[in-house]
Amino acid sequence: MSRKPPSVASIATQGDGPRMVAPAAERNMAVLCDLLEQVAPHKGRALELASGTGQHVSAFAAWLPGLSWQPTEVDARRRASIDSYCAGLDNVAPVQELNATRPGWGADWAGQDLVVLINLLHLISEGEAATLIAEAATALAPGGRLVIYGPFMRAGELTSAGDARFHAALTSEDPEIGYKDDFDTMDLMQGAGLEMAEVVEMPANNLALIAEKPRI
Repeated sequence: MSRKPPSVASIATQGDGPRMVAPAAERNMAVLCDLLEQVAPHKGRALELASGTGQHVSAFAAWLPGLSWQPTEVDARRRASIDSYCAGLDNVAPVQELNATRPGWGADWAGQDLVVLINLLHLISEGEAATLIAEAATALAPGGRLVIYGPFMRAGELTSAGDARFHAALTSEDPEIGYKDDFDTMDLMQGAGLEMAEVVEMPANNLALIAEKPRI
């Protein structure tokens, strides 16, 4: 993500050495591991976009050891944190720099069996979200799955007071960002050539949208 994250986005503080700690990542790690165990392939190549601190990908790799994980992140400090968390995990490659909102990256990462995006869509614009989803679809191998997790509007409505406050705080800092609509996002996934596989209600009023690339 090339735009500056808003101040109200998830906070990550410095931990031991290069490791950074995001409390939100700690809170949702177990439910995300459970989700991927249910909806993701258990072998092949897995690409995480915007890997953040590395807390998630290190847990995913330990939970699903049959997948070969590739974390990516645009921020240099967070890339150092990711590599620190993943040190000693044989199924995690060194983190790579990737701006997932940049047009054209999907072809460079072709052949993925799984692409995972956690808590990013509400921090980028509608146009950037469309680009990211289209490029993720390009990166998937036939039969591969895209998993997007985070907060969403439901049919154009913010469905809790907390979501309404957070969305308002985001858009007050940057009018181009904020919660995306669940149906609009599914339309983007289908418009990119993917087929919706599942929509999973998650804790804290979040959603997981899972789409699959058709097999040839």
